[in-house]
Amino acid sequence: MLRLDHVQLAIPPGAEDLCRTFYSGLLGLSEVQKPPALAKRGGLWLECGSVRIHLGVEEDFRPARKAHPAITVTDLDALARLLSDAGHEPAWDDAIPDVRRFYVQDPVGNRIEFMQD
Repeated sequence: MLRLDHVQLAIPPGAEDLCRTFYSGLLGLSEVQKPPALAKRGGLWLECGSVRIHLGVEEDFRPARKAHPAITVTDLDALARLLSDAGHEPAWDDAIPDVRRFYVQDPVGNRIEFMQD
């Protein structure tokens, strides 16, 4: 049996507060304390239910513009409005029939997909 434990995205050094505002403040993920040996590396661990995202500091950071996590939500329109109001404009995509979804860039340029439950 397989189960996805978490998705890791890279962030540049010093971007923790910027990302905390997006992932915790807008998306509602809770920050989880990292083990002490890993905490000194920087970054954030975030979760909400079964969704776990680890943000790891990468010195030679380049945002993930194609690879991305896809997160299912119950109210896609409300999330789109919230993100748009915060300056993260959703890019709607109708390439898959009967699937409502959009992409958004996190504060450091990583691509995130949101889809309707």
